[in-house]
Amino acid sequence: MEKTRCGWVNSDPLYADYHDREWGVPVHDDHKWFEMLILEGAQAGLSWYTVLKKREHYREAFDRFDPLKVAAYDDAKIEELLSNEGIIRNRLKVQSAVTNARALLKVQEEFGSFDAYIWRFVGGSPILNSWGSLSEVPASTAESDALSKDLRKRGFKFVGSTICYALMQATGMVNDHMTQCYLYKGGCGHQAEHAHERG
Repeated sequence: MEKTRCGWVNSDPLYADYHDREWGVPVHDDHKWFEMLILEGAQAGLSWYTVLKKREHYREAFDRFDPLKVAAYDDAKIEELLSNEGIIRNRLKVQSAVTNARALLKVQEEFGSFDAYIWRFVGGSPILNSWGSLSEVPASTAESDALSKDLRKRGFKFVGSTICYALMQATGMVNDHMTQCYLYKGGCGHQAEHAHERG
């Protein structure tokens, strides 16, 4: 029997696997946080599906999303990235990855980890929603507004409130699985238990 998933999932097994294994599962790893910051920023003005298909290229191009390495990128490295057809070749987006790596390292110095910093915006545990249709899901919330404002203050780029809300959904800070989705409620709890195992 076919599983009922959230309405935004298309028929591509890659997309279904992302929905089933990652989306909405709480993240507690700074490498993963940096990966999602880069990818969500790259998504601006595009679809998540477009970015997801390029994810492996991004992983290779950006040193497996190591913020220490990306923070050290110079102008020559940025030009090299802009000639890489496997990623989205937008100068501002590529530069923002380097800027955000440096900003993330400063957050780590202040809070011990980026994870400790960002979970404060939802009080340390996921916000559980109960949406019956995609039209009910907000593009931004008071929490994403606050996160966006604080990230911008710290020098992060491509972190508008809508991007921040998508980040919060993807990393389990907000659980927005539709009520008819097989991962709603019980399934999500099961996934959360295994979030650390997958990193």
